[in-house]
Amino acid sequence: MFIDLIKILVRAGDGGDGHVSFRREKHVPYGGPDGGDGGKGGDVVLETDSSLTTLIDLRYGRDIRAEDGRPGKSSNMTGRAGKDCIIKVPVGTLIKDGETGDVLADLTEEGEVFQLAKGGIRGLGNARFKSSIQRAPRKFKPGGEGESRSAVLELKLLADVGIVGFPNAGKSTFISRISNARPKIANYPFTTLTPNLGIVKLEDYQSFVAADIPGLIEGAHEGKGLGIQFLKHIERTRALAHLLDFSDSAERDPIEAYHALQKELKAFDEGLFQKPQVLVATKMDDPKAVERFESLRPELEKLNPALFAISSVSGDGIQPLLWSLKSLIDLEKAKEAQAKV
Repeated sequence: MFIDLIKILVRAGDGGDGHVSFRREKHVPYGGPDGGDGGKGGDVVLETDSSLTTLIDLRYGRDIRAEDGRPGKSSNMTGRAGKDCIIKVPVGTLIKDGETGDVLADLTEEGEVFQLAKGGIRGLGNARFKSSIQRAPRKFKPGGEGESRSAVLELKLLADVGIVGFPNAGKSTFISRISNARPKIANYPFTTLTPNLGIVKLEDYQSFVAADIPGLIEGAHEGKGLGIQFLKHIERTRALAHLLDFSDSAERDPIEAYHALQKELKAFDEGLFQKPQVLVATKMDDPKAVERFESLRPELEKLNPALFAISSVSGDGIQPLLWSLKSLIDLEKAKEAQAKV
Protein backbone atom coordinates (compact mmCIF):
# COMPACT_ATOMS: atom_id res chain seq x y z
CA MET A 1 0.00 0.00 0.00
CA PHE A 2 1.28 3.45 -0.93
CA ILE A 3 1.12 5.90 2.00
CA ASP A 4 2.53 9.38 1.40
CA LEU A 5 1.07 11.45 4.25
CA ILE A 6 0.97 10.58 7.92
CA LYS A 7 0.89 12.30 11.31
CA ILE A 8 2.93 10.94 14.17
CA LEU A 9 3.31 11.74 17.87
CA VAL A 10 6.80 11.38 19.26
CA ARG A 11 8.37 11.72 22.68
CA ALA A 12 12.06 11.68 23.48
CA GLY A 13 13.27 9.85 26.56
CA ASP A 14 13.51 11.54 29.95
CA GLY A 15 16.93 12.00 31.50
CA GLY A 16 17.82 9.72 34.41
CA ASP A 17 17.79 11.20 37.90
CA GLY A 18 20.99 11.88 39.80
CA HIS A 19 21.70 9.60 42.78
CA VAL A 20 22.27 10.45 46.44
CA SER A 21 24.69 8.19 48.31
CA PHE A 22 27.82 8.29 50.49
CA ARG A 23 30.94 6.19 50.51
CA ARG A 24 31.00 3.44 53.07
CA GLU A 25 34.49 2.00 53.23
CA LYS A 26 36.33 0.25 56.02
CA HIS A 27 38.81 2.50 57.80
CA VAL A 28 37.37 5.59 56.09
CA PRO A 29 35.31 7.24 58.85
CA TYR A 30 34.18 10.24 56.83
CA GLY A 31 33.20 8.91 53.42
CA GLY A 32 32.15 11.68 51.08
CA PRO A 33 29.25 11.83 48.62
CA ASP A 34 29.50 9.45 45.66
CA GLY A 35 26.10 9.65 43.98
CA GLY A 36 26.47 9.35 40.21
CA ASP A 37 24.77 11.27 37.43
CA GLY A 38 21.81 9.92 35.48
CA GLY A 39 21.93 9.03 31.82
CA LYS A 40 20.71 11.29 29.01
CA GLY A 41 17.30 10.51 27.51
CA GLY A 42 17.20 9.04 24.02
CA ASP A 43 16.45 11.25 21.01
CA VAL A 44 13.84 10.63 18.31
CA VAL A 45 15.65 10.78 14.99
CA LEU A 46 14.49 10.50 11.38
CA GLU A 47 16.89 8.91 8.89
CA THR A 48 16.35 8.45 5.17
CA ASP A 49 16.59 5.04 3.57
CA SER A 50 16.58 4.73 -0.24
CA SER A 51 15.08 1.23 -0.05
CA LEU A 52 11.79 2.73 1.20
CA THR A 53 9.20 4.23 -1.17
CA THR A 54 6.27 4.71 1.21
CA LEU A 55 5.48 5.72 4.80
CA ILE A 56 3.39 2.62 5.40
CA ASP A 57 5.73 1.35 8.13
CA LEU A 58 4.56 4.23 10.32
CA ARG A 59 0.86 3.64 9.72
CA TYR A 60 0.36 1.61 12.90
CA GLY A 61 3.17 3.12 14.99
CA ARG A 62 2.17 6.75 15.25
CA ASP A 63 2.88 7.12 18.98
CA ILE A 64 6.64 6.75 19.13
CA ARG A 65 8.89 7.08 22.17
CA ALA A 66 12.61 6.87 22.80
CA GLU A 67 14.10 5.16 25.85
CA ASP A 68 14.52 7.00 29.15
CA GLY A 69 17.97 7.43 30.66
CA ARG A 70 18.74 5.28 33.70
CA PRO A 71 19.31 6.86 37.13
CA GLY A 72 22.80 7.22 38.57
CA LYS A 73 24.18 4.84 41.20
CA SER A 74 26.58 4.87 44.10
CA SER A 75 30.35 4.82 43.63
CA ASN A 76 29.96 7.69 41.14
CA MET A 77 28.46 5.37 38.56
CA THR A 78 26.64 7.18 35.77
CA GLY A 79 23.33 5.78 34.57
CA ARG A 80 23.11 4.36 31.05
CA ALA A 81 21.88 6.78 28.39
CA GLY A 82 18.55 5.95 26.79
CA LYS A 83 18.64 4.46 23.30
CA ASP A 84 17.73 6.78 20.46
CA CYS A 85 14.59 5.92 18.50
CA ILE A 86 15.60 5.95 14.82
CA ILE A 87 12.72 6.18 12.37
CA LYS A 88 13.52 5.18 8.80
CA VAL A 89 11.76 7.24 6.13
CA PRO A 90 12.01 7.39 2.32
CA VAL A 91 14.28 9.89 0.59
CA GLY A 92 12.13 12.89 -0.28
CA THR A 93 10.25 13.10 3.02
CA LEU A 94 9.13 16.55 4.10
CA ILE A 95 8.74 17.07 7.86
CA LYS A 96 6.26 19.63 9.17
CA ASP A 97 5.33 20.69 12.68
CA GLY A 98 2.04 19.02 13.53
CA GLU A 99 0.67 22.13 15.26
CA THR A 100 1.86 25.05 13.14
CA GLY A 101 2.46 23.39 9.78
CA ASP A 102 5.95 24.95 9.59
CA VAL A 103 8.49 22.97 7.57
CA LEU A 104 11.12 21.55 9.92
CA ALA A 105 13.23 19.65 7.41
CA ASP A 106 13.29 18.38 3.84
CA LEU A 107 15.22 15.12 3.63
CA THR A 108 16.42 14.71 0.05
CA GLU A 109 19.68 12.75 0.45
CA GLU A 110 20.36 9.10 1.31
CA GLY A 111 21.35 8.68 4.97
CA GLU A 112 20.26 12.20 5.91
CA VAL A 113 19.41 12.56 9.61
CA PHE A 114 17.09 14.96 11.45
CA GLN A 115 16.55 15.15 15.20
CA LEU A 116 12.80 15.46 15.66
CA ALA A 117 12.73 15.39 19.49
CA LYS A 118 15.65 15.86 21.88
CA GLY A 119 16.13 13.64 24.89
CA GLY A 120 16.07 15.08 28.40
CA ILE A 121 19.35 16.13 30.00
CA ARG A 122 20.87 13.85 32.60
CA GLY A 123 20.33 14.49 36.28
CA LEU A 124 23.24 15.24 38.62
CA GLY A 125 24.23 13.13 41.61
CA ASN A 126 25.06 14.56 45.01
CA ALA A 127 28.79 14.17 44.34
CA ARG A 128 28.44 17.15 41.99
CA PHE A 129 27.36 19.43 44.83
CA LYS A 130 30.26 18.80 47.20
CA SER A 131 32.13 21.93 48.23
CA SER A 132 34.40 23.20 50.98
CA ILE A 133 31.43 24.37 52.98
CA GLN A 134 29.05 21.55 52.07
CA ARG A 135 30.87 18.29 52.49
CA ALA A 136 27.87 16.01 52.80
CA PRO A 137 25.27 17.34 50.37
CA ARG A 138 22.02 15.49 50.03
CA LYS A 139 21.12 17.60 47.06
CA PHE A 140 20.69 16.08 43.61
CA LYS A 141 19.21 17.15 40.29
CA PRO A 142 16.48 15.10 38.58
CA GLY A 143 16.73 14.29 34.89
CA GLY A 144 15.18 16.64 32.34
CA GLU A 145 11.96 15.79 30.54
CA GLY A 146 12.28 14.67 26.92
CA GLU A 147 10.69 16.76 24.19
CA SER A 148 7.24 15.82 22.91
CA ARG A 149 5.83 16.94 19.59
CA SER A 150 3.55 16.00 16.75
CA ALA A 151 4.81 15.99 13.20
CA VAL A 152 3.36 15.51 9.75
CA LEU A 153 5.48 13.47 7.36
CA GLU A 154 4.77 14.09 3.68
CA LEU A 155 6.49 12.07 0.98
CA LYS A 156 7.31 13.71 -2.33
CA LEU A 157 8.99 11.25 -4.63
CA LEU A 158 12.38 12.16 -6.04
CA ALA A 159 12.52 11.52 -9.78
CA ASP A 160 14.30 13.19 -12.71
CA VAL A 161 11.34 12.83 -15.08
CA GLY A 162 7.62 12.92 -14.36
CA ILE A 163 5.41 11.05 -16.82
CA VAL A 164 2.04 12.78 -17.05
CA GLY A 165 -1.09 12.34 -19.12
CA PHE A 166 -4.78 11.62 -18.81
CA PRO A 167 -5.96 8.06 -18.05
CA ASN A 168 -5.24 5.51 -20.81
CA ALA A 169 -2.56 7.70 -22.38
CA GLY A 170 -0.11 4.79 -22.11
CA LYS A 171 1.93 5.94 -19.11
CA SER A 172 2.13 2.54 -17.38
CA THR A 173 3.06 0.69 -20.57
CA PHE A 174 5.69 3.31 -21.30
CA ILE A 175 7.40 3.18 -17.90
CA SER A 176 7.35 -0.63 -17.93
CA ARG A 177 9.05 -0.53 -21.35
CA ILE A 178 11.83 1.89 -20.41
CA SER A 179 12.56 0.84 -16.81
CA ASN A 180 12.38 -1.87 -14.17
CA ALA A 181 8.96 -0.67 -12.95
CA ARG A 182 6.12 -3.17 -13.32
CA PRO A 183 2.81 -1.33 -12.84
CA LYS A 184 -0.61 -2.83 -13.47
CA ILE A 185 -1.59 -2.42 -17.13
CA ALA A 186 -5.13 -2.73 -18.48
CA ASN A 187 -7.36 -1.12 -21.07
CA TYR A 188 -9.46 0.96 -18.68
CA PRO A 189 -8.91 4.16 -16.69
CA PHE A 190 -7.29 4.34 -13.25
CA THR A 191 -5.57 0.96 -13.40
CA THR A 192 -2.63 2.71 -11.72
CA LEU A 193 -3.53 3.94 -8.24
CA THR A 194 -0.05 4.73 -6.94
CA PRO A 195 3.00 6.47 -8.45
CA ASN A 196 5.56 4.11 -9.96
CA LEU A 197 9.29 4.81 -9.87
CA GLY A 198 11.59 3.21 -12.42
CA ILE A 199 15.30 3.47 -13.21
CA VAL A 200 15.91 4.11 -16.92
CA LYS A 201 19.27 2.75 -18.06
CA LEU A 202 20.93 4.12 -21.20
CA GLU A 203 24.20 3.33 -22.92
CA ASP A 204 27.58 4.22 -21.40
CA TYR A 205 26.21 3.46 -17.91
CA GLN A 206 24.01 6.55 -17.94
CA SER A 207 20.64 6.50 -16.22
CA PHE A 208 17.84 8.56 -14.72
CA VAL A 209 14.77 8.00 -12.58
CA ALA A 210 11.26 8.32 -14.03
CA ALA A 211 7.95 8.48 -12.16
CA ASP A 212 4.58 7.53 -13.63
CA ILE A 213 1.98 9.87 -12.08
CA PRO A 214 -1.55 8.41 -12.10
CA GLY A 215 -5.02 9.79 -11.65
CA LEU A 216 -4.91 13.09 -13.56
CA ILE A 217 -8.25 14.32 -14.86
CA GLU A 218 -9.77 17.73 -15.43
CA GLY A 219 -10.23 19.40 -12.06
CA ALA A 220 -7.37 17.38 -10.50
CA HIS A 221 -5.91 20.54 -8.90
CA GLU A 222 -9.23 20.98 -7.07
CA GLY A 223 -9.16 17.45 -5.70
CA LYS A 224 -11.12 15.63 -8.38
CA GLY A 225 -10.09 12.07 -9.16
CA LEU A 226 -6.72 11.06 -7.72
CA GLY A 227 -4.77 13.93 -9.21
CA ILE A 228 -4.20 16.30 -6.30
CA GLN A 229 -2.95 13.35 -4.25
CA PHE A 230 -0.15 12.70 -6.75
CA LEU A 231 0.55 16.02 -8.50
CA LYS A 232 2.88 16.88 -5.61
CA HIS A 233 5.09 13.94 -6.58
CA ILE A 234 6.23 15.70 -9.76
CA GLU A 235 7.08 18.99 -8.04
CA ARG A 236 10.67 17.80 -7.55
CA THR A 237 11.19 16.46 -11.08
CA ARG A 238 13.51 18.21 -13.51
CA ALA A 239 11.50 17.54 -16.67
CA LEU A 240 8.08 16.25 -17.73
CA ALA A 241 7.05 13.83 -20.46
CA HIS A 242 3.48 14.66 -21.50
CA LEU A 243 1.88 11.61 -23.12
CA LEU A 244 -1.03 11.97 -25.55
CA ASP A 245 -3.19 9.08 -26.75
CA PHE A 246 -3.45 9.07 -30.57
CA SER A 247 -5.20 5.70 -30.89
CA ASP A 248 -8.62 5.36 -32.49
CA SER A 249 -10.06 4.53 -29.04
CA ALA A 250 -8.85 7.80 -27.46
CA GLU A 251 -11.61 9.47 -25.50
CA ARG A 252 -10.69 13.02 -26.56
CA ASP A 253 -8.89 14.99 -29.23
CA PRO A 254 -5.12 15.09 -28.50
CA ILE A 255 -4.92 18.87 -28.88
CA GLU A 256 -7.80 19.32 -26.48
CA ALA A 257 -6.20 16.86 -24.06
CA TYR A 258 -2.91 18.76 -24.24
CA HIS A 259 -4.44 22.11 -23.29
CA ALA A 260 -6.60 20.56 -20.56
CA LEU A 261 -3.66 18.90 -18.79
CA GLN A 262 -1.42 21.96 -19.13
CA LYS A 263 -4.18 23.96 -17.48
CA GLU A 264 -4.21 21.50 -14.56
CA LEU A 265 -0.44 21.74 -14.10
CA LYS A 266 -0.52 25.52 -14.13
CA ALA A 267 -3.46 25.71 -11.71
CA PHE A 268 -1.71 23.38 -9.26
CA ASP A 269 1.71 25.06 -9.36
CA GLU A 270 3.11 27.67 -11.76
CA GLY A 271 6.61 26.28 -11.16
CA LEU A 272 5.44 22.83 -12.22
CA PHE A 273 3.95 24.26 -15.40
CA GLN A 274 7.25 26.00 -16.22
CA LYS A 275 9.33 22.82 -16.07
CA PRO A 276 10.91 21.67 -19.36
CA GLN A 277 8.59 19.30 -21.22
CA VAL A 278 8.63 16.92 -24.13
CA LEU A 279 5.44 16.03 -25.96
CA VAL A 280 4.95 12.33 -26.64
CA ALA A 281 2.40 10.88 -29.08
CA THR A 282 1.71 7.29 -27.99
CA LYS A 283 0.34 4.06 -29.48
CA MET A 284 1.98 4.53 -32.89
CA ASP A 285 1.69 0.78 -33.49
CA ASP A 286 -1.89 1.62 -34.54
CA PRO A 287 -1.98 2.72 -38.25
CA LYS A 288 -4.87 5.07 -37.51
CA ALA A 289 -2.82 6.67 -34.71
CA VAL A 290 0.02 7.33 -37.17
CA GLU A 291 -2.41 8.89 -39.64
CA ARG A 292 -3.91 11.06 -36.93
CA PHE A 293 -0.50 12.12 -35.68
CA GLU A 294 0.73 13.17 -39.11
CA SER A 295 -2.36 15.30 -39.66
CA LEU A 296 -1.81 17.12 -36.35
CA ARG A 297 2.00 17.28 -36.40
CA PRO A 298 2.28 20.94 -37.56
CA GLU A 299 -0.05 22.11 -34.80
CA LEU A 300 1.69 19.96 -32.18
CA GLU A 301 5.12 21.30 -33.14
CA LYS A 302 3.84 24.82 -32.56
CA LEU A 303 2.74 23.80 -29.08
CA ASN A 304 6.07 22.09 -28.29
CA PRO A 305 8.93 21.59 -30.78
CA ALA A 306 10.23 18.73 -28.58
CA LEU A 307 7.80 16.28 -30.17
CA PHE A 308 8.19 12.50 -30.30
CA ALA A 309 6.01 9.69 -31.64
CA ILE A 310 6.46 6.30 -29.97
CA SER A 311 5.07 2.84 -29.61
CA SER A 312 5.65 1.31 -26.19
CA VAL A 313 4.61 -2.05 -27.63
CA SER A 314 7.16 -2.19 -30.48
CA GLY A 315 9.71 0.20 -28.97
CA ASP A 316 9.72 2.48 -32.03
CA GLY A 317 10.84 6.03 -31.28
CA ILE A 318 11.67 5.38 -27.63
CA GLN A 319 15.47 5.71 -27.69
CA PRO A 320 15.53 9.22 -29.24
CA LEU A 321 12.94 10.27 -26.65
CA LEU A 322 15.02 8.92 -23.75
CA TRP A 323 18.17 10.67 -24.92
CA SER A 324 16.24 13.92 -25.29
CA LEU A 325 14.99 13.55 -21.71
CA LYS A 326 18.53 12.83 -20.50
CA SER A 327 19.77 16.02 -22.19
CA LEU A 328 17.05 18.04 -20.47
CA ILE A 329 17.95 16.50 -17.12
CA ASP A 330 21.66 17.27 -17.57
CA LEU A 331 20.85 20.85 -18.55
CA GLU A 332 18.69 21.32 -15.45
CA LYS A 333 21.39 19.79 -13.22
CA ALA A 334 23.92 22.25 -14.66
CA LYS A 335 21.55 25.14 -13.89
CA GLU A 336 21.08 23.89 -10.33
CA ALA A 337 24.85 23.61 -9.83
CA GLN A 338 25.36 27.11 -11.21
CA ALA A 339 22.70 28.49 -8.88
CA LYS A 340 24.56 27.08 -5.86
CA VAL A 341 27.81 28.82 -6.79
